[in-house]
Amino acid sequence: MTRPLTAAQRRIVDAADPGTGRLRGTPAQLAALVKRGLAFRHPRPPHDHFLTPAGHRAREAEVAEAAPEPVKEPDTNGVFAARVGGEPAAPASGPARLREVRGAWQGMLELRRMTNTDGATDRPCGWERTHLVQAAALALEAAGHRPATEGEGGYRVRETPQPEAVAVYEPDGTALRACAATLEGAGWQVGEYTEPRTRARYLLASPRRV
Repeated sequence: MTRPLTAAQRRIVDAADPGTGRLRGTPAQLAALVKRGLAFRHPRPPHDHFLTPAGHRAREAEVAEAAPEPVKEPDTNGVFAARVGGEPAAPASGPARLREVRGAWQGMLELRRMTNTDGATDRPCGWERTHLVQAAALALEAAGHRPATEGEGGYRVRETPQPEAVAVYEPDGTALRACAATLEGAGWQVGEYTEPRTRARYLLASPRRV
């Protein structure tokens, strides 16, 4: 299980700038948050520290715990994972999951702003390019698309032999085109293709660079 934040760490995370996620604290405190994956040090001077997507979720969890009706978060072993579709044990849907997914997407947009050299949020960042399936799935789930479950339709995001490309399957043609529109809006280049053997339609999506 993930170790709980110390009182000092909790104060630093809670006091992060609500718009940028910028943190203030001693070098040792900030380094501890970086080690736990809750913050990152900006590579350019003045080398400020900012919340990662996990850090944003930690702050959201603090707010949820303070709510009158505590909500049980999905068990992801301390690590958020967007639904790629077809998981044998998918996290439960509902308000708690929706809040977690939206928080992760907002954190991803902030990570884009801080790590893309021009500060752009309309195209994927380096982390997304090294986690293609999770990145595409997060964009889809955050936009409200339904992931596939056992015995039911929905999207499925899968790896492909092609570099920097994922395949998105959705048996419903209208839903497949809606997935394409979402990914394009999230900064992906998308094309629709047909598998030669099964004749199934699918999307091939790659992170846009410019």
